Amino acid sequence: MTRAVGAVPDTFFHLDAAGVSLVLDVTEQRLPSVVHWGASLGVQTLDDIEALALAAVEPSSGNVIDGAVRVAVLPEHHAGWEGKPGIVGHREGRSWSPRFAVERIELDGAEVTDGGLIDAGAALLVFHAHDPQAGLVLVLELELLASGLLRARAEVRNEGAGTYTVDDVNLAFPVPVRAREVLDFAGRWSRERVPQRHDLVVGIHEREGRKGRTGPDAATVLSVGTPGFEFASGEVWGIHVGFSGNHRHYAEQLSTGAPVIGGGELLLPGEVRLAEGESYRSPWVYGAYGDGLDEQAHRFHRFLRARPSHPTRPRPVTLNVWEAVYFDHDVPRLLDLADRAAALGVERFVLDDGWFLGRRDDTSGLGDWTVDREVWPDGLGPLVDRVTGLGMEFGLWFEPEMINEDSELARAHPEWIMQTGGRLPVWGRNQQVLNLGIPAAYEHVLADMTAILETHDIAYIKWDHNRDLIDAGTAPSGAAGVHEQTLAAYRLMDELKRRFPGLEIESCSSGGARVDLGVIERTDRVWVSDCIDPLERQQMMRWTMQLMPAELLGSHIGATVNHTTGRTHELSFRAATALFGHFGIEWDLAKATARESADLAAWIDFYKAHRALLHSGDMMRADTIDPAIQVTGAIAQDRSEALVFLAFLDRPTVSPRGRFTIPGLDPDRRYRVAPVTVGTSDHGRADPAWYGDDASGVVLSGRALASAGLHLPGSFPERVVLYRITAV
Repeated sequence: MTRAVGAVPDTFFHLDAAGVSLVLDVTEQRLPSVVHWGASLGVQTLDDIEALALAAVEPSSGNVIDGAVRVAVLPEHHAGWEGKPGIVGHREGRSWSPRFAVERIELDGAEVTDGGLIDAGAALLVFHAHDPQAGLVLVLELELLASGLLRARAEVRNEGAGTYTVDDVNLAFPVPVRAREVLDFAGRWSRERVPQRHDLVVGIHEREGRKGRTGPDAATVLSVGTPGFEFASGEVWGIHVGFSGNHRHYAEQLSTGAPVIGGGELLLPGEVRLAEGESYRSPWVYGAYGDGLDEQAHRFHRFLRARPSHPTRPRPVTLNVWEAVYFDHDVPRLLDLADRAAALGVERFVLDDGWFLGRRDDTSGLGDWTVDREVWPDGLGPLVDRVTGLGMEFGLWFEPEMINEDSELARAHPEWIMQTGGRLPVWGRNQQVLNLGIPAAYEHVLADMTAILETHDIAYIKWDHNRDLIDAGTAPSGAAGVHEQTLAAYRLMDELKRRFPGLEIESCSSGGARVDLGVIERTDRVWVSDCIDPLERQQMMRWTMQLMPAELLGSHIGATVNHTTGRTHELSFRAATALFGHFGIEWDLAKATARESADLAAWIDFYKAHRALLHSGDMMRADTIDPAIQVTGAIAQDRSEALVFLAFLDRPTVSPRGRFTIPGLDPDRRYRVAPVTVGTSDHGRADPAWYGDDASGVVLSGRALASAGLHLPGSFPERVVLYRITAV
């Protein structure tokens, strides 16, 4: 192929990793277009790829543009795409439909100079493009990761005179027309990530997040797949926007072409106005293909586990005192809790909300990050010293992005409260938002948090965020400020991590309202939900794992009577539910009976013995045999062992209940499956014959366990039965 002056050669790229192929058409200097994204194609020649590209060209539909519509990863209106465009912006009403020409391509940092077919494995492609008439430069990054996960982001730079206003930057990936069913998530406070399904029809299924945080009702992973796709089967393509502020996910199908899934940051009016030389870079937009939802989830999990920042030391058993004491910070009581926790084997003790100036309830004090000497006359030192002296880490709660109007900070700097229109926003949990986009406000919070962390041996921060960003403007102009607020929160987390190496941060946001791949870049776990009722948590943990692995999900044992729902549950159900996550306790240990304390210690020991498997194995979710029962597990990477959780959520509709299967093991190896009892044996269970008289279980092949399965035990509802699986 010949190369014109100032042009890149016509090139096809074939990237292949972990069973996923990505084929890109980069011809005629146009932005990259996806020819194939899905199951691996194996070895391909240039003739193969050119034929594939030709086979993918749709004939022109009647009464639309002449020729085929070419949809780039950054969809372009000028090319005839009548769906959501990649860039929405303008220069005072002009330059609103840019036409970019690719001028340079880099593959893993090296410039691509030869055309034809370029084969690679996991790789990063960077496309440098320009529209001189619009005065815009584009840098488009597209990466196939070693896990088979795909991600893309775009940076737009204004090189023209005057201001260029960016309203939207959206990345989109095409999916085949056989993907006709949509799965994403809804939810609310204390019931996050509720799955919802429906058909993909002509039009757009768009999920916008305008809360200034990810939201308990966020789409999380918006997937489209072949009808009836399940955990173990059915092709599925998903999208996730790795950003903690306003965002959008969408699936769109036009009457004139194949569907796409896409997303990006949702910018409020005027948030990004680029002066000459300034640029805007979108968050990463992730695409995940899998044969079944479990394979899709594994791609996210393996990507996260491969990061240099991923927590690798054993996840410590954590006691958080919130549901034990709330705002009643009685020092002797807290010292007693620390003693009881250490005796049980707890490894981290976290002091929650209520330790700082004027904080006796949730109406005052936010923003005043100094120890309240009326409650803590000797400061936090006595508690910190007791906790660390007992061999536990000490953790502390902050809500750095928020402020109460009844606080010393608000009285000194009312202009630091986010607001617009010359009015204060409505209250949310009696609080307002502190504008970290103002440099002085950012520095003030950083200095206060640094002082606390320098004074005490604090290994962990529970970072909360308890209200949506309504009327989130910057005084006095009132200009929208969610974009800058989100980036400032990221900078604050990053800076604290830099100043205090080894510090761990939990992302909590009214529970699970900030669960995304943007915040997890700088935090070490997320709080799945403020509701730790195990019946609710069975579903929330199951579906949050579509994005994140167990070790990143805070999962605690609550009191016998749950504080959110009022339900009463056996300790065995609460503990077994909390086990498959980052295990902890949220319970007043002084109210536990002697038997409960002994059982709790046994569960802590069991977690410590098995957390390496739980936090490195492949998650397994068996397809539903009855809505009343769900099977979940962790299978070792080498398929040598597994831990399986059989949860009875309700009473099955038929009896006998039949068999359950265990997919994901090596079909040609033989395994012993045996029940596990931790602590006091639970009542209400009828054991099947295959348990044996000594509960040693049965030996079967992985193939038999996946296809024929084992008969279910009898059980009361709201119980979990554990099985240990070992290769023999």
